[in-house]
Amino acid sequence: MNLLYANDRRGEYPDSWYAATVDAPVPHAPLKGEARADVCVIGGGYTGLSAALHLAEAGFSVRLLEAQRIGFGASGRNGGQLGSGQRMYQDDLETLMGKGQAKTLWQMGEEAKNLVKSLIQKHNIECHYKDGVAWTAMNGRDMRHMHDYAGLLKDRYGYGQITTMDADQMRALCPSPAYHGGMLDMGAGHLHPLAYALGLARAATAAGAALHEGAEVHAIDRGAQAGGPVTVRSGQGRVVADHVIFACNGYLGTLEQKVAARVMPINNFIAATEPLGDEAARVLTRDVAVADSKFVVNYFRLSHDKRLLFGGGESYGYRFPADIAGVVRKPMAQIFPHLRDVKIDYAWGGTLAITRKRMPYLARLAPNILTASGYSGHGVGTATHAGKLMAEAVAGRAAGFDALAAVPAPAFPGAGGMRTPLLALAMTWFAMRDRIGL
Repeated sequence: MNLLYANDRRGEYPDSWYAATVDAPVPHAPLKGEARADVCVIGGGYTGLSAALHLAEAGFSVRLLEAQRIGFGASGRNGGQLGSGQRMYQDDLETLMGKGQAKTLWQMGEEAKNLVKSLIQKHNIECHYKDGVAWTAMNGRDMRHMHDYAGLLKDRYGYGQITTMDADQMRALCPSPAYHGGMLDMGAGHLHPLAYALGLARAATAAGAALHEGAEVHAIDRGAQAGGPVTVRSGQGRVVADHVIFACNGYLGTLEQKVAARVMPINNFIAATEPLGDEAARVLTRDVAVADSKFVVNYFRLSHDKRLLFGGGESYGYRFPADIAGVVRKPMAQIFPHLRDVKIDYAWGGTLAITRKRMPYLARLAPNILTASGYSGHGVGTATHAGKLMAEAVAGRAAGFDALAAVPAPAFPGAGGMRTPLLALAMTWFAMRDRIGL
């Protein structure tokens, strides 16, 4: 089964609050006939759009191929949180990579965050960006860990934009009985993810990149000579390019087995309630986003029209559950019991991608073929940055790309169809630990 069409109609955005609150652009024309380009980008999410934008600005001819619509995948469906640093904790990165490389990766994470903010400003992208992400603790042990981590970031990395909070301070911010303190990062932020993706697409087009929708790639011919021109085939057309960039994330399918072995698609779900009006203050007293300390993270924020956008629940495999609203309502009611019966106006699923280390997987598959994916829920900044790093690598400046590519990326256990059941078993175990408080 093809994830591109397993849960969605061909050529249409999902029925999400995000899609309902943007003016969907006229579709870009599909690829027809043969085209020549310096670079062919496969995938129209943050990674591919950022790569196309930065390449076009550098003077390269670019063709971007998107099987569905621009921002169709996780880039147009996620929780909209722009996090600091990397997805992996810095002390864990120090153990894995050494303190010097861990510091480099922290700085790159901050570059990613700043890149998003600068692109929004430079290209006048109206995506309701706001500063502030709170990390909330499910118990006292998690709170102490967050406070210690905030201290580590300040002492070792000079990052002083985090305020630690005890239980009373957190409940003054987020009046949920479930939380026991945490920390508030005002250097992080949140935005409308689909509006941001469409803004990147407009910027890339204005810079000269050619974007094609309804252009599912089904074959790639690398040719007889390593590093020589590559032919990318899609439907009724093909692109002959000097360089190829894979930017497919959870929708890669079987296009590249080396990547598929290390980057696993999983499904996550979000619901948007009816507008809460004055009752919004019983969810959040400040316009910040929230992510909690559960292994299967609950994350939420208020929309600009005062709805609660709440993400919770995961599944593995191809199909979304039939009752997505019911799946999300369960954890939402645990965090906010007073919203147990609130009306849900929109509920949607999306497919993201994770790696075993929860760090992005960047690799050079051939001298002129690059890939970046597996953002593990940290993709708003990291994916945007990865696209820029690949553009720089194509231009011969590969230091940033190589730094992220040096992070170990073990394959998931099992082969072929066994990887998903093994992942589901492992995730079920960690979810059970959440429920019993381990």
